[in-house]
Amino acid sequence: MSGFVPPPYPYDRLNRLLPISNAHPGGTVDLSIGTPFDPPPAHVLDALASSGTERSYPPSIGTAAFREAAQRWIQRRFHVDVPAAQIGATIGSKEFVATLPQWMQLRTPERDTVLYPAIAYPSYEMGAILAGCRPVPVGALPDGRMDLDSIDPADADRALLLWVNSPGNPTGALDDLQAAALWGRARGVPVFSDECYVEFTWAGRGRTILESGVDGVIAVHSLSKRSNLAGVRVGFYAGDAELVRYLQEIRKHVGMMVPGPAQAAAIAALDDDEHVEIQRQRYHARLELLAGVLSDWSGEPVPLPQGAFYLWIPVDDGWDYTERLARDGGAIVSPGEFYGPDGARFVRVAVVQPDDRVQMVADRLASTRR
Repeated sequence: MSGFVPPPYPYDRLNRLLPISNAHPGGTVDLSIGTPFDPPPAHVLDALASSGTERSYPPSIGTAAFREAAQRWIQRRFHVDVPAAQIGATIGSKEFVATLPQWMQLRTPERDTVLYPAIAYPSYEMGAILAGCRPVPVGALPDGRMDLDSIDPADADRALLLWVNSPGNPTGALDDLQAAALWGRARGVPVFSDECYVEFTWAGRGRTILESGVDGVIAVHSLSKRSNLAGVRVGFYAGDAELVRYLQEIRKHVGMMVPGPAQAAAIAALDDDEHVEIQRQRYHARLELLAGVLSDWSGEPVPLPQGAFYLWIPVDDGWDYTERLARDGGAIVSPGEFYGPDGARFVRVAVVQPDDRVQMVADRLASTRR
């Protein structure tokens, strides 16, 4: 009997298209992964380089200064007061997402099910699989909100946790976070809200699940998108006092520690909103540019998202569209099947490259219409 064999990493499946996209003068423009290319603020990089914290082990839960900066940001951004004791540091947010089911099942061994959006960031499902749990996708309503009423009561009874993601990756949809919190409280199911794109909310203001109270809920945030610090790997979780305390303690034993210099950079970034507004303007302009260009190229309108920095484009065949865009525009994007079977008739376009690279794709596609 063979053991677990990891599936191919989704984005590695795009490598076969690189010779096609690289054939264009200027080479490939990678719009497949949501990795920032714009520079972080200079003062944040100065804090990273000059903290003097590189010689000592940092506290796993995060330094007091870092957690207090996160506390200030939550209060300033959402007008919600969460004590610093109810905040913990993460090494980015992906490791938190992917390891959470293991820690939660140790806490509640009689439960074995992870509920998550049917079209979603792959790590929700993979985290459940790696923990030996049941990943159960939850469908969406026509407006993109999670269809909580569709959850089988038997799955709810077995649920370790429910993931929500708003603004959503890859769809950009905004969820009803209060409804998710109420659903979880009524059933004794902890709700974890991935809010790493909240600064890029285009339809109304950014929202956090913490606005509905902290009981039974955890909000997860990241500096990767907000401040272009994906390589520094720093984020945090905040919310329910008992859940946060449990996760803080268990993560100490695993050695989950955000490096001190990374925490120093994060403090400088969290206390500065000006660079975030500049980045918002960049992403929104790129979304509008590429939506228009891709609409003209394909002959079909490309909708703008409610949030995040992805175009989620309905197509006849995700892989066919991806291959044609590599050929005509030299751009690599993600077929929607990477985000679940329900995404097969979509593609995701991440507008993360600098303006001149995005414009290069626009110019290439425009030339195919002449």
